[in-house]
Amino acid sequence: MRPVIPYVTAALLFGLGVFGVLRRRNAVLVLIAVELMLNAVNLILVTADATVRAALPHSGQVFALFVIVLAAAEVGVGLAIVLQLYRLRATVAVDEIPLTEGPTRAEEPTPVRTAVGAPPPGGRTGTGAAEAREER
Repeated sequence: MRPVIPYVTAALLFGLGVFGVLRRRNAVLVLIAVELMLNAVNLILVTADATVRAALPHSGQVFALFVIVLAAAEVGVGLAIVLQLYRLRATVAVDEIPLTEGPTRAEEPTPVRTAVGAPPPGGRTGTGAAEAREER
């Protein structure tokens, strides 16, 4: 068997997958591109197992089987993330995903933390009802 054809096919599949990951905006198409790259790796593993005499027989096929199992898990988790993203944002565009977590409500002030033993802001030292009545 001439291993050049499967290696070139795997290289083309992997290149197409890299292009899809770098260029696509849709999260589902990015997942498909990742699957293309994993299938290219599987093709290389099986071709190398068939052409190179290894100490362990069928080791490339076993590794390819593990990659298939990991790809199935990746698709399950990836699609769950995409569905949740669509529920929250009504879009699956990768460019519109916020990478930093900002404040959810601009109206709410953040609580001020004081050092231990220091009086809290506002001058009140306790939280009892009697102290609140004294201030009135």
